[in-house]
Parts: sequence; C-alpha cells; structure tokens
Amino acid sequence: MKKLYLLTFLIILAAGINTLRGVHPGQSKSDSVVGRFDYYLLSLSWSPTFCLTHSEDAQCSGKGYGFVLHGLWPQYAQGGWPQSCAPQQKLSREERAQGLMVFPTAKLLNHEWAKHGTCSGLGAAGYLAAADRALAAVKIPEPLRPFEQSTYLSAQEIAQMFRRSNPGIAANGIAVICKGPELSEVRVCLNKDLSFAACGKGVKNQCRSGDIRVPPVR
Repeated sequence: MKKLYLLTFLIILAAGINTLRGVHPGQSKSDSVVGRFDYYLLSLSWSPTFCLTHSEDAQCSGKGYGFVLHGLWPQYAQGGWPQSCAPQQKLSREERAQGLMVFPTAKLLNHEWAKHGTCSGLGAAGYLAAADRALAAVKIPEPLRPFEQSTYLSAQEIAQMFRRSNPGIAANGIAVICKGPELSEVRVCLNKDLSFAACGKGVKNQCRSGDIRVPPVR
C-alpha cells in the first residue's frame, strides 16, 4: 500500500512540475526537432475579429482584409507540435520580402517563422513558398469573402461552406475556432505535400453551439 501511495505521489509531482514548466504531452521542447512532424495545420485568421482587440496592428489600418494567413504549423498526429527549433536564424531581406507577399504584417511573419517555420525543415525560403502554396490551395467560400455587415452562422455551416468550395477536405480535416461569440479562425489540415489531410488529435471546433457572429471588414 505504501508503494502505491509513493507511486501516486511521484506521478502527481511530475505532472505538477510539467504544468509549471508549461510542458504538455507532445509539445515539450525536447520533441522539437527540425523536420520531425506528421502534418501541417493551415490557420486562416478572420482579420475583422482580430482587429476588434488589436486596432493598432498594421493589418487593421483600413485594408479591408477578410481571411489572412495566421500560419502554417507543423503538427504531431498524437497532439501537440514542435516549436522554436534550433538554430534560430533571422530572415534575410529577400526572405522578408518573400514573406510579406504571404503574411499580412512583418510582426506576424517574424513570429511565425521563429516559432513554426524553423521546425519545418524547409529553410526560410522553402517554408515561405510552402505557406504561399498552402494558402493558394484553400479556396475561400464566396459568402465568407469580405463584407460590410455582420453575418451570423454556426461553426458547422462555416465548415460546410469550406468543404463545398474545397471538396477534398476530409470530414475531420477542418476546425472552426471562435473568440467568444465571434469567428476567429478556420484551420485546415494538410499533408506534408500540402494535399488535404485528416487532422490529428486535439484539432477540433472551438465555438459555442448555435450561431456565431462574423464581424464585417474594418
């Protein structure tokens, strides 16, 4: 019995230490090896929702964005992702110019390269080219292109719109993310060759039931 109590105590202690360190299963820094991942998660941010709380951001200066690229994220099939892989190298002037053709702001570009792109194993130019191809591979549904009045839809309706516009998306290959009552992001899972894929563990809708608000362009 004492051994059982001791084992339970050690398990709880280890879990507590991991929590304090911010370590989660499949997401520890020891797992972050360049090029070692299973698939990509393409994250498309609904810019008007982001701009509700980040009006000072460069993408919120009256540019009229709808969906913009948040990131192309290497993922593990069992959940979690690698991040901030070594060596950390800053983008060159040419690579930054290439990235600004894909990402809406320099700040987001630098963050996404450092946190996610470094783990792709493609190098900066290769990662940015892959992000460009991934973005082009997903067709934005016509009803979700920039508009001037709030729209109300359920997460299921938004996912169905994307599937109709992109027939190759698997039933479990897309997730709709909300920030409170508003649409925040749509995430699409892709294989390493950027074809549509099933999502791994933990990728799912994160919205309340019923209709959610899709804010108009700013």
